[in-house]
Amino acid sequence: MHDVRLNSILDNDFYKITMQNAVVKLFPSSIVKYEFINRGKHQFPEGFDAALREAVNKMAELKLTRDEKKFMARTCPYIDLPYLDFLEGYHYDPSEVKIHQEGSELSVTVEGLWYRTILWEVPLLALISELHYEMNHMERDSNEVVMSKTLEKADALAKLGVNFAEFGTRRRHSHKVQNLVMEALTQKKESTFIGTSNVHFAMKYGVKPIGTHAHEWFMFHAAEYGFKMANELALEHWVDVYRGDLGVALSDTYTTDVFFRQFDKKFAKLFDGVRHDSGDALEFADKTIAHYQRHGINPLFKYIIFSDALNLEKVEEITNYCRGKIGISFGIGTNLTNDVGLKPMNIVMKLIGVQAQNKEWIPTVKLSDEHGKYTGDPKMIELAKEFLAIKD
Repeated sequence: MHDVRLNSILDNDFYKITMQNAVVKLFPSSIVKYEFINRGKHQFPEGFDAALREAVNKMAELKLTRDEKKFMARTCPYIDLPYLDFLEGYHYDPSEVKIHQEGSELSVTVEGLWYRTILWEVPLLALISELHYEMNHMERDSNEVVMSKTLEKADALAKLGVNFAEFGTRRRHSHKVQNLVMEALTQKKESTFIGTSNVHFAMKYGVKPIGTHAHEWFMFHAAEYGFKMANELALEHWVDVYRGDLGVALSDTYTTDVFFRQFDKKFAKLFDGVRHDSGDALEFADKTIAHYQRHGINPLFKYIIFSDALNLEKVEEITNYCRGKIGISFGIGTNLTNDVGLKPMNIVMKLIGVQAQNKEWIPTVKLSDEHGKYTGDPKMIELAKEFLAIKD
């Protein structure tokens, strides 16, 4: 018996909630499939599948509480009350998750209506990560060391004078470590800490939940409408739902160069900024600044959220490069929630298919600014590159 479990339906990244709200409105009958990708080639001990299944089955008991609903209504006025009523009645359905283990290899897939299955990805990754450390009997740093490391980072970031958020739910060491990190970050008065992507911890510690949309939003649009229309329609639909709120656009689902070709003056003015999630951060900053200037927009009135595998050294380098040129903010994930003296896992879960009206599956792909992060069917990747004129 392993007592690894989620304690709240809001123990999830905020962008899953914001995307679910949009999917309920715009794509209520779409069916999708997700797949676990073990990038780090981690070995899973015998019985891991059974332990994960047990934790997944327990998730069916989670329910939005009255206090959680009040928190959401108060903190996120751009999310409509009908959606909060929907979330209040929502339950995870464990039958949507297929788990299989062959030797030390783990297979996890999720399939079903998009508006229902969209919430599985982040908690599944968090559970896999936590169970991995527990079942391999790996000893982490003490609570005091975890708190102390976090406070040191917060001090360094405050000295740099840059805002940062905690983005580490999906690859956290454990719920307990993320809680310790949040406790440390919120006890500092002079901090530049502005919030967390985790809605449960945002509520618990009285900070802002942060997030907009993920790669899957654009990947779905490519499968549904074609690669050439994906960025533009994904942004247009986002604006239709949020009317200017939640205005940070994710730029690298089909490379930043392709994104900026479609991020025209309307979108550049309407969105508050963009998020960097792959490739060279300084090169991305130059491209973003030049793009705003081309459209007659002062980059200092816009900002970039950097969120790609950040540590203090990277944050300092980016800050020194960008200061005085464009607004900046940072989303730091694993370096906060899994800096415990053990090697963090390198795992993801990606949208891999969208079911067409004729019931055939359309494979989805992601072509980030790092070729190593390309995901999806190889033939479809080549097709996307041809359509979008992407040259390696």
